[in-house]
Order: sequence, then C-alpha cells, then structure tokens
Amino acid sequence: MSEISLERALKLLREGELKEAKGYLPWGSNYTVLSDITDGELEALAVYKPRRGERPLWDFPDGTLCMREVAAYLISENMGWHIVPPTVLRDGPYGIGMVQLFVPHDPDENYFTFGEKPRYKGQLRRIALFDHIVNNADRKGGHCLLDQQGMVWAIDHGICFHVQNKLRTVIWEFAGEPIPTALLDEVHQLCARLDSRSEFACQIEELLSRSEVAALKRRINRLVETGTYPRPSGGRSYPWPPV
Repeated sequence: MSEISLERALKLLREGELKEAKGYLPWGSNYTVLSDITDGELEALAVYKPRRGERPLWDFPDGTLCMREVAAYLISENMGWHIVPPTVLRDGPYGIGMVQLFVPHDPDENYFTFGEKPRYKGQLRRIALFDHIVNNADRKGGHCLLDQQGMVWAIDHGICFHVQNKLRTVIWEFAGEPIPTALLDEVHQLCARLDSRSEFACQIEELLSRSEVAALKRRINRLVETGTYPRPSGGRSYPWPPV
C-alpha cells in the first residue's frame, strides 16, 4: 500500500477500468470480486462488491451494505486512523458497488495469529475503538489483515451503523480499560465534525439514514463520557465463525 499515495489510489479507484474478474473471494456471504483496475498509467488489484450481489438481511435495509463500507472508510480517514483500505462507491461491470484497494497479505495471518504480539497492540486498540464507533456487527479475526509493512488493516464493514447495538467482535481484550487520551480526543473531534456542515458530514448523511447518523453520534458521545472501552453486553457479542 505504501508505494501508492492515498490521492493516487482514490483516483485509480474512482476513474480506473475494472477488468475481467481474476477470482471470487470465498469468505464473504455477498458477491465479492477480485479484479485488476487500471487507468492507463497505474494498475492494481481491487475488491469489488456490487450492490446487486448483496445478500438480503432481515435487519439491514436492502442495497445499503456497499454504502456502509464507504462510510466506514470515510470515518477511518477523517480521524486519521487509516484503518480501512481506500474505498469508493462507483459503477462497475455489475452495477454500482463498493470498490476497495486490495491489501496484499498472508492469508494464514489473522487476529488470532498476531493479536497477542505486543507490537500490534496499539493498532488493535484503535481498531477495537473504531468498531464501537461504527457498531460493527461482524469483526471476525480474518477481517484483520497484516500487510507486508506490519500494518493491520480492517475490512468488511457492510453490516455496520445499525441504530440498535449490534456489536459483535473477537477483539474484547481492552474491555473496561481507559481509552488512551490521544484516541479519546480524536473521537471527540469526530463528533464535532459530524455536527458541522463540512463535506465529510454531508457525505456521511448521504450514505446513512438520519436515524443511523443520530445513533452514530450517540455512540461517540457515550464513549467520550465514559472514557472506557465498553464491555460485552451479553447475547451475541462474538461473531460466528470467529475467523
């Protein structure tokens, strides 16, 4: 990822041509295509999830998963956390959908293989907090990718931002701990930016419903007020399968 600047990656994702599928990623429940993308000057691999390939869910509105993926990316970037790979919403061979820069990684590595190593704890603290903010209903171990530079990326955010508490994650080791001051300050700033009329706030309002944006702000305010990582609330607090 480091060899391509963020601006260049986004330009490629927005304007590049999605070539014939190189394969279909098997671990998602929705139609997920791995394709080459090129704009004539640069070529890379991209993950394409078309809206019409989304599996209907009883608790999420149809046709919204790709928009939630983009909202998660925008929040990650706005906070300066760079957790989610560059992601855009655009048209493609199978219609409008989410297109995300593919992260080269070792498929045998996941949260359960590297999560206990001290060098990754700081990144995982940030990801755990991010999942509370976006109300991630499916943080599996395999949704944490370790790239060749030692950076941990978080993927698969199609079932986030529900108005009800849906958090299901395998990353609970920070539960009850104080949120580091620097991270808490950034969470507080996010809420202020969502209350503004900035381009970022308008983008989030276009991707999520009004009630989902209101619930997002409530979650952020609760984190700022308590200053601690929430504990599991009982029920289904862990995803299945865990990887």
